[in-house]
Amino acid sequence: MSKIREEHAFIPESDLEGVSVDTLAVRAGQVRTAQLEHSDAIFATSSFVYGSAAQAAARFGGEEPGNIYSRFTNPTVQAFEARIAAMEGGERAIGTASGMAAIMSTCMALLQAGDHVVCSRGVFGTTNVLFQKYLARFGVETTFVGLTDMDAWKSAVRPETRMLFLETPSNPLCEVANLQELADLAHENDALFVVDNCFCTPILQRPFEYGADIVIHSATKYLDGQGRCIGGVVVGSSALMEEVYGFMRSGGPSMSPFNAWVFLKGLETLPIRMRAHCASALELAQWLEQHPAVERVFYAGLASHPQHVLAGKQQKGYGGVLSFRVKGGRAEAWQVIDATRIISITGNLGDTRTTVTHPATTTHGRLSPEDKAEAGITENLIRISVGLEDIEDLKADLARGLDALTR
Repeated sequence: MSKIREEHAFIPESDLEGVSVDTLAVRAGQVRTAQLEHSDAIFATSSFVYGSAAQAAARFGGEEPGNIYSRFTNPTVQAFEARIAAMEGGERAIGTASGMAAIMSTCMALLQAGDHVVCSRGVFGTTNVLFQKYLARFGVETTFVGLTDMDAWKSAVRPETRMLFLETPSNPLCEVANLQELADLAHENDALFVVDNCFCTPILQRPFEYGADIVIHSATKYLDGQGRCIGGVVVGSSALMEEVYGFMRSGGPSMSPFNAWVFLKGLETLPIRMRAHCASALELAQWLEQHPAVERVFYAGLASHPQHVLAGKQQKGYGGVLSFRVKGGRAEAWQVIDATRIISITGNLGDTRTTVTHPATTTHGRLSPEDKAEAGITENLIRISVGLEDIEDLKADLARGLDALTR
């Protein structure tokens, strides 16, 4: 007689040891209730009850593990945190209210007045504003450098440098950083190496394997994948994440249980979505590169990209975001954008729906003209986040405006 398998309240870590990231995306982190539900449960509650006053005191005092208040302990959020930590190969993750909340929580937890940060110029525009305007008010100084200029990174490091921060591939020019070299530079100077892995996700790139100390995501993008919810997550060692958790608990930039549940569902399809995004983005980039109205295409999957070889070694795909410059200026770029009928004009990315935006006046619009010029954000630049529609339909949609420019 065959033995009936006992249904676990959770899948033991030993059963998931050595499995692929595709399997972790579906299986890691789930804790079943006594109902033994197959899908992840949503714990839509603000607080939790205790068996006695003594137990409540033990929970609040940290003497007994367990849930206290959903601002900082919620089972659905914890399931999402456990899953993304497993996928990235980190020890612990902390969910936050947004991607910017993830960056802010990391900085507030690990930096103090007098510290110095070296940050790449090719980051999301609001990240630049956070460092340059708000953290500066609290005595944290930031030096911005070109993502791929190792001499500039080395020259910018000071005795008080505590963090090297970057996105790779960069937003929106898709430059690719050498993660190992920058990790070595950070650690030689007792600084933390923080990587925003939003564009690649753990399916295409795992920064911890190259020496990163912290990995950050805007879960709003590919982790959700359908443009439904706002959220962020920070992944790292247990010691570093305890500090981030402490700030999140006190500062309150918490992820909601419902959003965490949506992200858990998004993670289940992340591997197949990312491969589809990559395939369509490469084909669209190759098509754009041949169009007479296009001045230049920025996508690491193209042989013409300066970091094409590095990206091929460091990543398992080139991502779903590309950008290109049209021949002309703002008027011509807007003409191409406005001529689309299928593609959505919106600042979000990582969606099943293809999106288009004009970075100089939207995502990076708050940067000074000097900062835009330094970051390569020109008036004729267009960013595309390639979705899951038929690629020929996307080409036809962009051709409306591009062909008009050639006429």
